[in-house]
Amino acid sequence: QVVESCVAAAGYSVGEFAALVFAGALGFAEALYAVKVRAEAMQKASEAVPSGMLSVTGRREANYKFACLEARKHCESLGIENPVCEISNYLFPDSRVVAGHLQALEFLQENARKYYFTRTKMLPVSGAFHTRLMEPAVEPLAEVLKSIEIQKPLVCVYSNVDGKKYMHSKHIQKLLVKQVVSPVLWEQTMHSVYGRKQGTEFPYTYEVGPGKQLGAVLKKCNLKAWKQYKHVDALDDEEAAET
Repeated sequence: QVVESCVAAAGYSVGEFAALVFAGALGFAEALYAVKVRAEAMQKASEAVPSGMLSVTGRREANYKFACLEARKHCESLGIENPVCEISNYLFPDSRVVAGHLQALEFLQENARKYYFTRTKMLPVSGAFHTRLMEPAVEPLAEVLKSIEIQKPLVCVYSNVDGKKYMHSKHIQKLLVKQVVSPVLWEQTMHSVYGRKQGTEFPYTYEVGPGKQLGAVLKKCNLKAWKQYKHVDALDDEEAAET
């Protein structure tokens, strides 16, 4: 009943492929192959430069873009050419993920107080995903997506790249490639999905899969919408009992 009455879907980063499969835009096997190629290409790009991702929580006055600029200048002073340090994920108000050269991220951690960061934590990933350091991964993914049949989604699917609904199959093909080197606008997507006139009821929201991180983000972005949220684990009870 929930699936039949669903009006919209969204997925975080690689989860966007799952949302598009759910919406009938991509076949499951083809999407899985595209995800494999994407992952391998991103891993290869990660190995080229010592880079990573830093989760940052800041006070209201925190200026993330200025902090990134100063971190890039620090890298230049170390002799790093074309350093990368930029926001790669917009999570919820006062929370971002910054990605780039490791030296830039270390600089931000050391100078956290100067930039009004209340908490910084390195993420257990091997590269600066959703930044231009992932440019070598663009072409392999673009080639795969050209060979896959993409349909218009049966329900609205929101893109990580601009927080708006996908319009047609070519649009999906273009933005899935762009997503690799663009920040994930998840906070902006939450505003797009749940923006409504005052007094209008919020829809039921289901997070499908392991973990409840997206529910936690929704709670910070829109408490009223979160009250209609439920988590559905990827495994049902029988499968869980077997594993």
